[in-house]
Amino acid sequence: MTQSAAEAPIIARLAVAGILALVLLELLWEIVLAPLGGHPSWLALKAVPLAIFWPGAARGARAPRQWLALLLPFCAAEALVRAVGEPGRHAAVAWMVCAVATFSFVALLAWSRREARSGSISARDRRVAAAPRAVDARESRRESAQPRRR
Repeated sequence: MTQSAAEAPIIARLAVAGILALVLLELLWEIVLAPLGGHPSWLALKAVPLAIFWPGAARGARAPRQWLALLLPFCAAEALVRAVGEPGRHAAVAWMVCAVATFSFVALLAWSRREARSGSISARDRRVAAAPRAVDARESRRESAQPRRR
């Protein structure tokens, strides 16, 4: 469901802002703040999937938010591993990324939960969710129309 920024709940704005902050922080982490080996690395590309799905989440679309909900735990886990395993500035940046990824994940889940409770699911999502039930209903009608064999 597409919403304007004024209509979006505060939790939605926090989730979108957190994901944008995470994309920027991931890029800065690997290019400027604490790159592995002291020079920019290809690990900066890990921000690309987040950046691809961010505009869709900003529009309020459901599918990009679902993909982000799958990606964010991996970002948090990678940051946690590097926070524990690296010293100094590298660990501080990794803890910051871990915190932002965790916050964004929780905000994204809260947003999805709020949307599910309020019933503001788009017509397309309702059709997709109802499709398996329609198939089951047709099959049960076919079964009831056929004589039972004993």
